[in-house]
Amino acid sequence: MRRAGLGDGAPTGNYGYTNSGYSVYEEENERLTESLRTKVSAIKSLSIEIGTEVKNQNKMLSEMDNDFDSTGGLLGATMGRLRTLSRGSQTKLLCYMMLFALFVFFVIYWIIKLR
Repeated sequence: MRRAGLGDGAPTGNYGYTNSGYSVYEEENERLTESLRTKVSAIKSLSIEIGTEVKNQNKMLSEMDNDFDSTGGLLGATMGRLRTLSRGSQTKLLCYMMLFALFVFFVIYWIIKLR
């Protein structure tokens, strides 16, 4: 007694499902499995790249934090000097500002004169 698709004439790669319609489903399952496999590998490589980028960004943020800390210390020292300067007499500060303004004026005048 022969069943449909099973027997001597059945091809060997289809697991005996030639005439029953299961081979179509098997092929579609294989195709979908392969599609899923490629998508999973793409997501895996993307997540690895994201992890690498996050590590680089964290390193950069740490370096920026150190730079800001050192700049904050420098700015604090500068502000201390300005406070010390502002505690002095106002006429002395005004005199320094006038001398600086005259110096800048003469430098600009000299640059324009040379052209």
